[in-house]
Amino acid sequence: MTESTENKILTKIKKAKRGTVFFIDDFVSFGAAKAVSKTLERLADKGEITRVARGIYTRPQESKLLGTVLTPSTETIAKAIARRDRARIVPTGVYALNALGLSTQIPMNVVYLTDGAARKIQIGKRTIVFKKTVPKNLAAIGEISSLVIQALKVLEKDKVTAEEKEKIIILLKKENPVRLHHDIRLAPEWIRNIMKAALPENQ
Repeated sequence: MTESTENKILTKIKKAKRGTVFFIDDFVSFGAAKAVSKTLERLADKGEITRVARGIYTRPQESKLLGTVLTPSTETIAKAIARRDRARIVPTGVYALNALGLSTQIPMNVVYLTDGAARKIQIGKRTIVFKKTVPKNLAAIGEISSLVIQALKVLEKDKVTAEEKEKIIILLKKENPVRLHHDIRLAPEWIRNIMKAALPENQ
């Protein structure tokens, strides 16, 4: 690959915001995938970019406070993969609980349901797992309400405390009412009853 092509790739990377996630596919207009892959490896060796996982790179973002290089979050990486694959994803399990503030546990394995390809991505010691699912499980359109549905499935019907219900209702009140109405219809009945308490007409 010529130096000018390497410069084109580097120029495109530098135009993007620090912390942006890049894939080999983002640069195939500059050359064959194998040649692009080699160039990205070379740029990583030079410290221009950081290799996050196989075939996944980022332009390093530094912490102003500590001066250390920050790795993109699992959420940032997962969303970037979903955009590339034109797939829908929704967090599940402990990660959904953590995202809602219902658990302080930070899972090493983050699981997303998807209508894209099932796969496992190793990010250092962390793992992002994409599990293939039916369209119904991805039909929720509210960012908060879709998380709530997945989180409550983990907590289970008879194990949800009054405090957890109250916290969930407070969070759902921040959801777009139109999206909340839509997503309530998709939830199991016992979850639906909790979600309904957040509707404007019930306040």
